[in-house]
Amino acid sequence: MKFKLIIGTIMVSVCGLTDIPFLDTTPKETQDKHWVLGPFVRPDGANPVISPQPTEFHCPMQKQPVKWEESDTFNPAATVKDGKIVVLYRAEDRSAQGIGKRTSRIGYAESKDGVTMTRLDAPVLFPADDEFADLDNPGGCEDPRVAMTEDGLYVMLYTAWNRKKARLSVATSRDLKNWTKHGLAFGKAYDGRFANLFCKSASVLTKLKGSKLVIDKVDGKYFMYWGEYAVYAATSDNLIDWYPVLDEKNELKQLARPRKGHFDCQMTECGPPAIRTKNGIVLLYNGKNAGKDRDTDYPAGAYCAGQMLFDNDDPCKLLDRLDKPFFVPEAPFEKSGQYKDGTVFIEGLAYHRKKLYLYYGCADSQVAVAVCDDVKKIKVKKIKVK
Repeated sequence: MKFKLIIGTIMVSVCGLTDIPFLDTTPKETQDKHWVLGPFVRPDGANPVISPQPTEFHCPMQKQPVKWEESDTFNPAATVKDGKIVVLYRAEDRSAQGIGKRTSRIGYAESKDGVTMTRLDAPVLFPADDEFADLDNPGGCEDPRVAMTEDGLYVMLYTAWNRKKARLSVATSRDLKNWTKHGLAFGKAYDGRFANLFCKSASVLTKLKGSKLVIDKVDGKYFMYWGEYAVYAATSDNLIDWYPVLDEKNELKQLARPRKGHFDCQMTECGPPAIRTKNGIVLLYNGKNAGKDRDTDYPAGAYCAGQMLFDNDDPCKLLDRLDKPFFVPEAPFEKSGQYKDGTVFIEGLAYHRKKLYLYYGCADSQVAVAVCDDVKKIKVKKIKVK
């Protein structure tokens, strides 16, 4: 089945990689909407940028060496430190067969050009013999998103998976290599009401300040979108303890949900950190196209990427939304691996050398990157927020 897309080739320069051809597969709707970020194009011949390898480290839980990234490497966060892009990716060992049945750990890779990666031999976040073992053992630490404060504190929202319940958890770091776990993101909210809530996928609000994407506030509080099936919101005073936004019935306030007949008919899972722009807050997300209500322009079961626009003054108010994905599985490595229906699962967004680098998981098996040259929409000197 062919995608209904406009295909073209663009010649651009990515950092030190001059005149690399990029494949532009941007739908016309994306081109027509003035607020949409993009196009994001794949550097020809550069992907995947991270793949499994038989690296060993001594597992504190198993008390023995483990090939912690031998099976799959995918679903990456991304940020910038000391002039380099840092990618924090989910890695799985071969302890079992099947999605969600292995142990996941977070690996570290850095790059000057966004493509050529130097990796650490050991993971930087993993199940350990600590006070949080009941949350993340034996399933592990999954699907990180990372954002940075103006003073250089990195905040990671990740899924702690004990093979019973997936829950959003928080960790912080100054160097991206040594992390402090803080436990459940919603553990203290409303007297523990949501401590056992199945929850994942958090996109903290950011803005471009100077040459850095930094965490932003709304009405004096930090703000994030979160959710797998639908899009919800939460606020925080300290980036560690988060309070879900509730509706008039004192239930979780749903900001967006799956749509029949669309690429996101089964799931609207939050992607990388949201970005405040002059047009509003742009949330990149992952849609799942499945079941009888799917969009037949795209393969059944495919994960494709969409964009939503929220109001700058009221970040819970949805203003617009793409009807077609701006990024879809195309390359063979995006349609083979653990998830053969096709997956481009976006989680990492880094601003580096006047470009946006979008990192994504490929079929739950590898990591790839797409690059956006047009960043005028996020370069706003001052945004008036009521």
